[in-house]
This record gives sequence, structure tokens and C-alpha cells, in this order.
Amino acid sequence: MSAVRVWREKVAKAVPFQVLPTSRWSEQVPTYRDANPAVIRSALTRAQARPGGNWYVIAASSAITTAAVGVTVAGQELVAWRDGDGALLVAPRACPHLGADLSQAPVDCGTLVCPWHGLRLGRRRHGTWKPYPSHDDGVLCWVRLDLPGDRVRTGAPVAMVRPGEPAVAAVARLDGVCEPADIVANRLDPWHGAWFHPYSFTRLKVLSAPPADDDLPEELDRFVVDVTFRIGRLGVPVIAEFTTPAPRTVVMRIVEGEGQGSVVETHATPMGQDRDGRCRTSVVEAVIAHSDRRHFGAGLRVAPLIRPLMRRAATRLWRDDLAYAERLYELRS
Repeated sequence: MSAVRVWREKVAKAVPFQVLPTSRWSEQVPTYRDANPAVIRSALTRAQARPGGNWYVIAASSAITTAAVGVTVAGQELVAWRDGDGALLVAPRACPHLGADLSQAPVDCGTLVCPWHGLRLGRRRHGTWKPYPSHDDGVLCWVRLDLPGDRVRTGAPVAMVRPGEPAVAAVARLDGVCEPADIVANRLDPWHGAWFHPYSFTRLKVLSAPPADDDLPEELDRFVVDVTFRIGRLGVPVIAEFTTPAPRTVVMRIVEGEGQGSVVETHATPMGQDRDGRCRTSVVEAVIAHSDRRHFGAGLRVAPLIRPLMRRAATRLWRDDLAYAERLYELRS
């Protein structure tokens, strides 16, 4: 091996960025022939058939503090807060006395204090009012709602395989007029990435996609994509896989390249219908970035500065992708 080649390989390992040549958006190779609607529909059907245990993502772990927060899941008005020990609590938002909105209730010593008449509510049942099962996995907060017609409940959400330390996580949330299936279908169409998000992705090629088969083993149910993440004129090439571990969740994991092991979890939570009868869904996306590079852990001292940038990037992507999902819903409706 020549000295020049050895030097180039060392540089490539030390500097993951590549300078991208200037190219026109319209000169990309069209992907419509590969983006088979039947493949996307079958992948969506398989995802929806997986057990989710009736668990729904409601917010980032950091978003729920000792102050009450109101959320709506599947048409149910809920209130979330933390008790004196920092444990997550999620309960009906209506006070059992006369229906006051408990998202406006102060929290004192870990209990909600109804602002109308001072009723204290916490872990204990009060008549028909009682907290729902909830779970905090350190990145996201979940609630279990056992609604009529739901399948078998589980004690905790489906476990997400996340990178070990060092890692930095950021969570973004957006709401849209669509159903969870439209969010999942968007993520199960990797072919749109470089066309619809040219500011973030380039040189995208789907290396493998599952067949249009509604009955496929879970270990074979994945999309594998070769893509370059764009940062201005610089690019970071990676290979990523997309899987659906739960009915309303799509996970993108980097399996080769810079940041190997990093994941992006996209969770779709139904909110209910608006006044016009249209379905509304919240997208909660968790980005957990990891690197084996020696100085990555030390660099996490500036994580409070990095997280807003990660959230901003995820929010920009989902502003576009929500338009995609809302269009699917509009056509179907």
C-alpha cells in the first residue's frame, strides 16, 4: 500500500466529512420506479400488526417537571407531572369533583391541588379518578391507555435499542392533521429523502427493501439505505436501517459510518379529532447521537448548546414531512 493511500485512509478516519460537488436538484436520479406503493403499504400493515401494549409517547422526559402539563392522547385529556420523588404521573385532566382543568393546578409536595376547591390528587385513587400506568425511559415519557378494542396490555413499552454512553439526546414534537399511519408511511418511504429534503440528504440509494408481503419475519422487515447527511457543502456518508418495533414507531439506526449506533426514533401519537372532525396526530422524534471517537464524550460538556441545534434540524425535516403525511390523509379522506 502506497504512503499516499495510507495517508488518505488516516485522513478519512480522522475527518468524516466530504466536500460535496455542486449539483442541481433536478439532475438527481428519479426514484419513483423504486418507491413501490405496495411495498410501503405492506410495511405499514406489518408495523400496525405488531403489539404495542397500548403505550403512547406523550413528551420528552425533560418536558415533564413538577409543573402540571396538559396533553391529549386518543381523544383523552390527560395531565402529567412529577411527584416529590421525581416519578412520572399521568392522570385524567378533569378534576373528579366538578371537572376543573388539572393542567392549571399547582403542584405542592408532589400532588396536584385543584385551583377551584383545593382537592389534592396524587398517586391514590379518588372515586373513579386514578393515575394511568406511565413510564419514563430517560428520553421519552409514555402513558398506557387501555381503550375499548385494544390488544393485550404490557407492563412497559416495547424496549428501544439505543446507543450506550457517551450519547446526547434531543427531542422534537410537532402536531399535524393526519393519522399515525400517515406518519409511519412517510418514514417507510426512504426514497423521498434526497428529493424532498435536499438541504439534509444527498446521494441517497436504497440498498434493500422488504417485499410486498403482509406476513414477513420481523428480522427481515427492514429498509437499508446508503445516504449522505448534508451540512452545507460538507457531507457525512452512512448506511442506515429503518425498522418498526411497534405499531406507531419507526426507528432509523446508523449501522455503518460516522455515528454508528446512533438512532432516530419517530413516534406517532393520536391526539383525537378537531372541531371539523379531522384526525390530529403528534410526532415526537427522539434523536440519540453517539460516537466512538475519543473526544466525543468530552465534547458533551457543550450538550446544552448542541441539543437546540439537533431539535431545530428535526423540526425542519418534520415541517416538510408533516405536509407529506397530511397530503396522504387528505387524499384518503
